[in-house]
Amino acid sequence: MISLISATFPFTYYLEQTLITLKIVGISTLLSYVLGIPLGILLNVTDKNGLYKCRPVNAILGAIINILRSAPFIILLVTLLPAIRKLVGTSVGDVPFTVGLVIAATPFVARMVESSLKEIDYGVVEASLAMGASKMRTIFTVILPEIRSSLIVGATISFATILGYTAMAGTIGAEGLGNTAYTYGYISSNPEVTIICLVLLIVIVQIFQEVGMRIAKKLDHRKKGE
Repeated sequence: MISLISATFPFTYYLEQTLITLKIVGISTLLSYVLGIPLGILLNVTDKNGLYKCRPVNAILGAIINILRSAPFIILLVTLLPAIRKLVGTSVGDVPFTVGLVIAATPFVARMVESSLKEIDYGVVEASLAMGASKMRTIFTVILPEIRSSLIVGATISFATILGYTAMAGTIGAEGLGNTAYTYGYISSNPEVTIICLVLLIVIVQIFQEVGMRIAKKLDHRKKGE
C-alpha cells in the first residue's frame, strides 16, 4: 500500500482527499437528518392513523419525496446544478455538491424515519395521551426517544449511501476520493490510484458502521436487560 501511494501521490494527498470526502459526507448527512427527521415525522403524523390526520398534506409531501427518491442521483444532481449555481453563486467546490447531496439524501432519510415511527407500539402513544400529554409533547418525549436507536442505525446507512453519492459526484467535479479515483485513476489509466481510493472508502464505511452500530446498541432500551 505504501509503495503504491508513494509511486503515484504522497500519503498527504490521499489524507487531504479523505478529509475532504469526510467533510462533505459529514455535513451532508447532518443536514439531511436535520431536514429529514421533521419530514419523516410529518409523513407519519399526517397519515390516516397519525396524530394529526391530514391526507392532502401527506399525499403531496409523499409524492414529492417519492419523485426525488426515484430519480437516479447523478441525473438528479446534473439537473439541479444550474439552479444550485444560481442559489450559491458557483458550481465548483464543496458547497454546490453538498447542497445537491442534501436534496438527494433528505427524502431517503425521511422515509427511513417514517418507517421507524411505524414500528412503535401505538399503546405507548395512547398511554401518553391518556395521561394528559399533548400530541406535540408526546412526539418529543415519547415517540422520538423510542426511535433513537433506529435513527442511529439509519444514520450509518445514510452515511454509506451519501458516501456512494459523493463518489459518483466526483465524476462531474466534486472533490474527494471519488474524483481522485475517476480523474487520476480511471481517466489517467492508473489502476493503483483507483484501488487505493476504493480501499479508503471501504475502510471509512466499515469504521463508521461499526461505531454507529455500537452506539445504537447502547441506546436500544429493549436490549438493556439482555
